Amino acid sequence: MAIVDILELKAALPPRTPVVGLDPGEKTIGVAVSDLTLTIASSLALIRRTKFTVEAAELFRLMETRGAGGVVIGLPRNMDGSEGARCQSNRALARNILRLRDLPIAFWDERLSTAAVERILIGEADMTRARRAEVVDQTAAAYILQGALDRLRTS
Repeated sequence: MAIVDILELKAALPPRTPVVGLDPGEKTIGVAVSDLTLTIASSLALIRRTKFTVEAAELFRLMETRGAGGVVIGLPRNMDGSEGARCQSNRALARNILRLRDLPIAFWDERLSTAAVERILIGEADMTRARRAEVVDQTAAAYILQGALDRLRTS
């Protein structure tokens, strides 16, 4: 497969195949997974950043346990739509994944996703700062994936 537009992702998958969503950070990669109908995203795991081969092995293990066949990676564009170093890093992650596995990968604009998740965790979940730090990347991955799934449903 290859890097595909978000609207091409569903067509690139076998029927009833979930996808994972990734929120790559400097220290961790938040992982979420969709249901079989590509309707609902749920937090799944947090992968600690060490070296790519270790991270990829853990990602592929998580994908296999859920039967996932595609990936949505958050793309942290600047507010003006331009791409900085973090976008380039996430694009490089996608290229590196494709070197190891033949699967469809799409990007989803994740501007303000972490801020939105922080607001939810502070306001609604009433979490402490330490607990929020543990779950923010994982929750942001679900938030990013849900945005992509909502776009797929409305197209």
